[in-house]
Amino acid sequence: MSELTVASRYAKSLIDLALEKDTLEATKQDMTFFVQTLKANTQLQAVLRNPIISHDKKLKVLQGIFTGKVAPSTDAFFKIMVTKSRAELLYPTAQEFINQYNIKKNIVKATVVSATPLSEANRNQIISEVKSLSGGEVVLQEKVDAALIGGFVLTVGDRQIDTSVASSLQKLKKDFAQKVI
Repeated sequence: MSELTVASRYAKSLIDLALEKDTLEATKQDMTFFVQTLKANTQLQAVLRNPIISHDKKLKVLQGIFTGKVAPSTDAFFKIMVTKSRAELLYPTAQEFINQYNIKKNIVKATVVSATPLSEANRNQIISEVKSLSGGEVVLQEKVDAALIGGFVLTVGDRQIDTSVASSLQKLKKDFAQKVI
């Protein structure tokens, strides 16, 4: 069974438990904090994935970092995963928890890459367009890439809208090359 499949099942169980105990929002905050911490510290990821490091050491590391900063139920989840030799699945499980939470709450993540920073009006227009198409709350991540020359590239899920000048120039160049030959 793939790591993602197993992580997805653990995430589903954690969501069900959080709903049952009415701690879904707190658990989501804990998982977000956990993912951010592991993204910032690849050594911690390596420790959790390393089968040579004992469960006790992994537990002590996790408790040293997260005890008091996460809910007791999240702490207990970490302990169960480590003692059951599933520490390497903590990170993908936390990521999958956030994905499933977003689906459950109808939250859509969108990324817009533009040549210059977006104005407030442009940002609001993009958010409202995505919201009207998806019907959910929109979390917009913005990036700036001067190589686009102008326009933007909007990515929502597996869909992409490319209105950049650089892309238009590439298409034009390709069209001219095909017509000449």
